[in-house]
Amino acid sequence: MVVKVYGPAYASPKRVLLCLVEKEIEFETVPVDLFAGENLTPDYLKLQPFGFLPVIQDGDYTLFESRAILRYYAEKYKSQGTDLLGKTIEDQGIVNQWLEVEAHNYHPPLITLVNHIMFSPHFGIVRSEQVIEESEEKLGKVLDIYEDRLSKSKYLAGDFFSLADLSHIPFTNYLVGPIGKGYMIKDRKHVSAWWDDISSRPSWLKVLEICK
Repeated sequence: MVVKVYGPAYASPKRVLLCLVEKEIEFETVPVDLFAGENLTPDYLKLQPFGFLPVIQDGDYTLFESRAILRYYAEKYKSQGTDLLGKTIEDQGIVNQWLEVEAHNYHPPLITLVNHIMFSPHFGIVRSEQVIEESEEKLGKVLDIYEDRLSKSKYLAGDFFSLADLSHIPFTNYLVGPIGKGYMIKDRKHVSAWWDDISSRPSWLKVLEICK
């Protein structure tokens, strides 16, 4: 059964696509246009009652929330493709720790930057330079902690690429690209080396090609 992934043009669904490519799982994509409100149609809301992306359908199984989907496939297909959880339960604990850090410390100021710089004309968002400045400051403090962590290990959870690293890629791609704040990565030696590594993975290059 081919996995259906809804909304491939956007960053959160790209997390899921990355995981599926790394795990060598066959999938197809279903476009969802947020700007046209396709995420608020009755049919879509049956799949995702909050109207957010992504959603996957795997046979008769439906799941939403990108990080939940990542964990599901990483565990279900642990022995297939790239092991994104680590070899031991302790490894998995550290992976989940840094995946939580991404969700609760890294992502909030970054998504605020994305919304105010990229999407302020849309979704009723009024661009605020003060909010942008405050969010950059918050993200910088998080990246300082990452710099320290990555001075001691190649990846966030240790010496192996994991869900913790993977989950950062799509939105950090906005940071170094259309948001125009790549210096936040490049000015930190170990963060920069980490980003160069994870953003050059064949899986990410394939996702970018698929989502052109």
